[in-house]
Amino acid sequence: MLRHGKSDWQADYGGEDRLRPLAPRGRRAAETVGRFLTATGQVPDHTVASPALRAQQTLDLARLAGEWSAEVETWDALYGGPDEVLDALGRRGEEATTLLIVGHEPTWSTVASRLTNAARFGLPTASLLRLDFDTEDWAELEGNGRISWLVTPRLLEAARKEPRS
Repeated sequence: MLRHGKSDWQADYGGEDRLRPLAPRGRRAAETVGRFLTATGQVPDHTVASPALRAQQTLDLARLAGEWSAEVETWDALYGGPDEVLDALGRRGEEATTLLIVGHEPTWSTVASRLTNAARFGLPTASLLRLDFDTEDWAELEGNGRISWLVTPRLLEAARKEPRS
């Protein structure tokens, strides 16, 4: 699960939330996440993004920076609430070993909590949450997930810097 990068509230998007673009910081973070997935050998084989511009841009920038060729889809449900997201995931008929979904808060933290039966937590912009599942049936994801890791662009950038003496 990837939350879209930091959006640009000052941009001229006509007040329509779906059209709000990424801020420069969000663009850099999306690229960092894309490179991280490639460097760690965790490139998705399939990706799905919300139709919102900032989610689409996050996915595009991550794919380009990470040089992935994963199939890309857009699901309107990823712009909706937790029930819509979980229903869409449950109807997924195809197999994907590694699926990356790109969307929004507060929906993402609620979906993650329901998938893992974990306490609710917040996902900062451009944070990446890896969940693994004890089932191969998409209709049985809820409650069967395990949190493998959660990283933020800020942590990834800090790890790239030279250690202080």
